[in-house]
Amino acid sequence: MNNIAVFSGSNNELMTQNICNFLQIPLSLSSINIFPDSEIIVEVNSQARGKDCFVVQSISPPTNDSLMEILIFIDCLKRASAKTITAVIPYYGYARQDRKDKGRTPITAKLIADMLSTAGANRVLTLDLHAKQIEGFFNIPVDHLTAVPVFVRKLKQEDLGNYIVLSPDVGNVKTASRYADELGLDISIVHKKRLNGEQVEAEQIIGDVEGKDILMFDDMISTAGTICSAAKLAVKKGAKNIRAFATHGLFVGQAFDRLEDSPINEITVTNSILLSDKDIVKSSNLNIKVLTIDYLLGEAILRIYQNRSVSVLLESGREYDM
Repeated sequence: MNNIAVFSGSNNELMTQNICNFLQIPLSLSSINIFPDSEIIVEVNSQARGKDCFVVQSISPPTNDSLMEILIFIDCLKRASAKTITAVIPYYGYARQDRKDKGRTPITAKLIADMLSTAGANRVLTLDLHAKQIEGFFNIPVDHLTAVPVFVRKLKQEDLGNYIVLSPDVGNVKTASRYADELGLDISIVHKKRLNGEQVEAEQIIGDVEGKDILMFDDMISTAGTICSAAKLAVKKGAKNIRAFATHGLFVGQAFDRLEDSPINEITVTNSILLSDKDIVKSSNLNIKVLTIDYLLGEAILRIYQNRSVSVLLESGREYDM
C-alpha cells in the first residue's frame, strides 16, 4: 500500500478518514482555502508524485463550490505528477440534468463529465447516479456502485412479513423491482404528475396497499415532494407504517417541512451527503437514520488500486464490513 494516496475534499472529511482507517493508511494531507474574492485554492501537502491518488468529494451543496473544488484538486494532483487520479464522488451533482426535456436546455451531467476528464481525472468512482446512462457520458472508466447491498443487508435482519415495496413513481420501477426481488416482496407503483420543479401530485396506485406496511426506495430525497406525495396517497389507500430509503439525502427547499407533515414514520439515507448542523436541527423532529457507505467505498478503492473486480460489490449477498 506504499503507492496509494487518499485525499479529502472539504465536504467528506470524516468519510475519507474512515476510508483510510479501513485501508490502514494515513490520510494524505492537503489544505483548501478561500480567497477574499471567493476563489478556491488547493495545496497538496503529501507526496503525490508517481502515486495512485484518490480524491473524495461529493458534488453536493454548496454544489458549485464543491464542483470547482474537486476540479482544482484534480488539476493540483496532475501538476504534482500523480501516476493516476481517481475522483471518488459519492454524490454526483447535476445528474438530473441528463437529457434535453425541452428545446434550448443544457445536458449538464455530460458537461461535468467532460470537465472532470479535462481537469485530469483518469477514473471516476461514484454511487447511485440518477440515471445509469450517465456512465456513457464519460470517456474514462466509471465504477458505478449502488447502496442496494447496504439497505438490503439491514432489512434482511428484520421481519418483513407484512411489507410491500412501493415505487414512488413510474421512473423508479426498476429500482423498486430490484429491492422487491432481493427482499422477496410484492411491488406496487404510484403514478404521479409533476406540477413544477418542486411540486408533485400522486394520482393513483397500481396494486393493493391496504393494510400493508410500506417500503419506498429512491436514489435521492431532494425537496421530498415525490416521496411525501406517494406516502400520503398510500395512507389514503389504507397503508399503515411507511418507511423511506434513499441513497442521497439532499433535504433542500421545503423537504424537512414536507417530511414532518407527511405520514412517513422513518427515513433512512447514507452518508454520501453530510448533514449540516443547521439541517440536523431542522430534522430533530424526524426519525432520520444514516447508514455508512465508508467501507463500501474503501473496498472499491482497494480493488481499483489492486486491479481487482469492483463489480462484485454490486452483489447484495456479498459479506464485508459496512
